Amino acid sequence: MANDRRAPRRGLFGLRRGKGRFDWTDWVSYLYLALGVVLMLGPVVWLAISSFKSAGNLSEFPPTPLPYAFRSIEVTGYDKPLSLYQVRQPDGTTKLMAQVRRVGLQAQMVDPENPGEVVKVSTRDTTPVRDLSIAWSNYTDLFAPERNIDITRYAFNSVFITLAATIITVIINAMAAFALSKYHFPGRNAALIAILSTLMVPATVLLVPVFIIVAEMGLVNNLWGVILPTVATPTGVFLLRQYMLTIPDELIEAARMDHASEWRIFWRIILPLSAPAIAVVAIFSIIWRWNDFLLPLVVLSRQSVFTLQLALNSFQGENIVRYEYLLSMTVMTALPVVLVFVFLQRFITSGIASTGIK
Repeated sequence: MANDRRAPRRGLFGLRRGKGRFDWTDWVSYLYLALGVVLMLGPVVWLAISSFKSAGNLSEFPPTPLPYAFRSIEVTGYDKPLSLYQVRQPDGTTKLMAQVRRVGLQAQMVDPENPGEVVKVSTRDTTPVRDLSIAWSNYTDLFAPERNIDITRYAFNSVFITLAATIITVIINAMAAFALSKYHFPGRNAALIAILSTLMVPATVLLVPVFIIVAEMGLVNNLWGVILPTVATPTGVFLLRQYMLTIPDELIEAARMDHASEWRIFWRIILPLSAPAIAVVAIFSIIWRWNDFLLPLVVLSRQSVFTLQLALNSFQGENIVRYEYLLSMTVMTALPVVLVFVFLQRFITSGIASTGIK
């Protein structure tokens, strides 16, 4: 009993199969979990670090793990600062020199203290002198007026689409789930199967008919043209229906005996009792709508109605790609979704687990 009470306090890394020291299966399990953490979080950490690198640092090969910048020095007789290099001498020693220019595999170097003589050396004998440098300009330049990047407008469009679509999605899916779980009518199961069968249809197949309907409604280049086609999701209907099946029918019958309308039963009884499942559907909707790219790309062509995801695509020009801005804006775009998932993940796990209880 005492060991059972102490077990929860040991935490994840205190759990082991052996009673004393670690068993070999414990080492295999923790190594497997560590590998999973590296595979999942490694690209995210690399993205975050790379967003603080300069354009020159990003183009280096092999890539550097941290953001570095070349150390430069003012040299007499030269208008611009010259980059410093450690140059290996014939006797094996190294000397600090400044690079004037580079032509192929040959570099022209000068001694910063005696810049009168230009020395030609092989680039294989040079090592750049670099310092840790964080390129904050990758983020600050996004808000500079001369960049012509209206981040505030793009963020407002993304937030409006996400919130409006989530609210409507929760209401419509909950109403459909209520009808499929608490009403008995011919074809109820067939309707549920028809709704779930749409999960097997790729979104790209529906893209053309959806665009035709949006165009006929006059919603091209309108935020509602992105919101309305996405408000009914079969996943949300299924999750909410499974949860509503756990709500006792006696509560609904008692409310009807008290002359409560069907809308009042839905609003005052079903929705409050379905809060865990509704939270899961809302979180999923927020993540899906915030990251949506394909439908906004087709429906929205005017820059003033771009979302953040479409704004990311604008950094890829015909002849040049501004990777430093692309990475920094990717971090800014992904941060809200990460925060939503981190702080609300317990609602996701508990809500999904409860949908299978009958």
